Amino acid sequence: MSDDMISQEEIDALLNGGGIPAADDSPAPAGESEAPAEAAGSDSSSSQFDDILTDVEKDALGEIGNISMGSAATTLSVLLGHKVNITTPSVSVSSMSMIQEKYPMPYLIVEVGYTIGIDGNNVLAIQAQDAAIIADLMMGGDGTNPDTEINEIAMSAVGESMNQMMGTVATSLSTMFNKKIDISPPKVNLIDFGSEDKVSEVLGQTDPIVCTSFRMEVDGLIDSEIMQILPVEVAKEMVEALTNGSAEEPEPEPAPAPAPAAPPPPAAAPAATPAAPPPAQQMAPPVMAAPPPAAGGYGYGMPPMQGMAANVPVQPAQFIPLNTQPVQVNDANIGLILDVPLSVTVELGRTNKSIKEILELTNGSIVELDKLAGEPVDINVNGKFLAKGEVVVIDENFGVRITEIASPAERAAKLQ
Repeated sequence: MSDDMISQEEIDALLNGGGIPAADDSPAPAGESEAPAEAAGSDSSSSQFDDILTDVEKDALGEIGNISMGSAATTLSVLLGHKVNITTPSVSVSSMSMIQEKYPMPYLIVEVGYTIGIDGNNVLAIQAQDAAIIADLMMGGDGTNPDTEINEIAMSAVGESMNQMMGTVATSLSTMFNKKIDISPPKVNLIDFGSEDKVSEVLGQTDPIVCTSFRMEVDGLIDSEIMQILPVEVAKEMVEALTNGSAEEPEPEPAPAPAPAAPPPPAAAPAATPAAPPPAQQMAPPVMAAPPPAAGGYGYGMPPMQGMAANVPVQPAQFIPLNTQPVQVNDANIGLILDVPLSVTVELGRTNKSIKEILELTNGSIVELDKLAGEPVDINVNGKFLAKGEVVVIDENFGVRITEIASPAERAAKLQ
């Protein structure tokens, strides 16, 4: 402070209850530095998690959520019978208490644990009214008038849809991370964010968590936000798996080394006096010259390929004659099927009629069949022709007397 006058900054500091600020080039007293910190207390809760994830990690998590939820939307479309669209996600770091304060409404919490590939859990939060519409569609409704009370049956239906969705997400993660990812069956609970103190056993109220928000649209029935909540450790493990998976792409195999060139033929020896021919038994048989190729290419009379000998003797193929004796069937275990029931039907005859003739049939109409009076009827077993017989009457009931067992040729003709 100067001796003559007080500056405006000093007046403001006195009015605010603080001391007179020091000069610009000197550090402020400890008591004066605490006042702005208390004034900024409302902003500290939103900025205390800013340094947990870098922008690159947030972009990687957004890409993971975009790809996985894109495939999950296709699976949900098939289950619900309606078009499902899940938009590009928004990644942020927060805590469960902050999320509950921001969204004080009932949510359906779906907890899915990773069993293979990732160590941790995944939590999906869906608004209760949206979960009711999904349950109604899963149970055959149209989703326009769902039951507001979500009972155990509705929760089971939503849990099944979420199980299918997360199974598709695990498949997408396996492809992205180049390793097997598997999940456990989901646990579904209805939690009111406005009144419940604790949302999940795997998520602390004040611990930092990664919240990935998606906008989900279901064919004019749902247009709201779903949240995928991950512990920070699981989120960082996913980012590391993504970066390692892209870095560990298999390298192309090196091309095989060319085969070494054949050594040049030895130089011709100088002419000398011809030696005596070798004995006859050691001389190679003469090779007959092949005829010239026909015009237009090699056809009949094609010269033998390199490495093949000419004038190779050819003999007709020899086959063992087939055994005409009947094959012996081992019926040792035939007793195992002796009590199996078979359907036996008797066919009196058949005919073909047009649609017009069928529609003209009335009570008393006569349909002429393709068999003559007194001709044997066909006896079928399980729809397959077996024998012929004649119709008889036994104690006021119709019966059939077998007159001829069909031969294999007759049975084959009936099949055709």
